[in-house]
Amino acid sequence: MADQNANSLAVALFSELFTADQMLRNRLSRMLPKGMELSHFSVLNHLARFKQERTPAQLAKSFHVTRGAMTNTLNKLEIAGYVHIRPDWDDARSKLVTISPAGVQARDAALEAITPLITELVADLGADKVRAALPILRDLRLKLEEEG
Repeated sequence: MADQNANSLAVALFSELFTADQMLRNRLSRMLPKGMELSHFSVLNHLARFKQERTPAQLAKSFHVTRGAMTNTLNKLEIAGYVHIRPDWDDARSKLVTISPAGVQARDAALEAITPLITELVADLGADKVRAALPILRDLRLKLEEEG
């Protein structure tokens, strides 16, 4: 009986996570500036926060996607003028990616567009509940990363 209760708890947890993830992604995608996808915003936000060049392989690893998927996203961002991609002079087989000034502006516009929704959700849930949930979600993410 204990195994069945644990299984039910696990199923309920992941069902809630999957549903919340899908609903949040749908809402955020509709709020982003025209032509920007959630994956584009995520990469721009990452590059803007860390302010250092990254290889496509490093970005793929950070986002837990294939190199091909990251290359596709980076190509779209480069065409839009949001990132600069240059050869790595120390390793001719690799490239380095940085966010461009236009990319910073696009990221800032996207962040401005989605901030009201995120702020409203946190306010509706209550800061104390969100603060209490963060360590659990972080532990879950770290556990998945170590097994990934």
